[in-house]
Amino acid sequence: MTTRNANRFGWFGLLSGLLFSALISVTPAQAGDDEKSASGKLEGTWFTQVSIRDCQTGAVLRTFSALNSFNAETTMIDTTTGASPSQRSPGQGKWERTGPQTYSATSLAFLFTPAGVWTGTQKLTHVIRVNGDENTFTSTSGIFDTAGNLLTSGCATAVGHRL
Repeated sequence: MTTRNANRFGWFGLLSGLLFSALISVTPAQAGDDEKSASGKLEGTWFTQVSIRDCQTGAVLRTFSALNSFNAETTMIDTTTGASPSQRSPGQGKWERTGPQTYSATSLAFLFTPAGVWTGTQKLTHVIRVNGDENTFTSTSGIFDTAGNLLTSGCATAVGHRL
């Protein structure tokens, strides 16, 4: 294998890790009218444990922590320990209520090489279930190049609690 090919495969490995690291950095936000109690209110910041999984078998590939903040205007931001802050920006996005204690969220983050060159984006899509001050979610992630072409995708689950 040539050095050029080795570097390419190394880069895709890094992208896969980034893909999954951010994948888990999203959680719920605001409760509806039927969830007025302090424990039912979803706005705020959540600490989650993300498990990147093999999409075919469900096997856990790696685990890391993330913070997810949701506001009343249905916007959100995520940060993750699954990727270096120099290689992935915080994710920004939106969320919406889809049913009792059930939400969906989508976020987008910029990806960079270790030298700081922009390489593309990571899009995370989540289905979130909230139970008081605890939550669970299932997620998919897509890594796109700067032209918007899908390079790789992945799956994850997470569990979290309100800070």
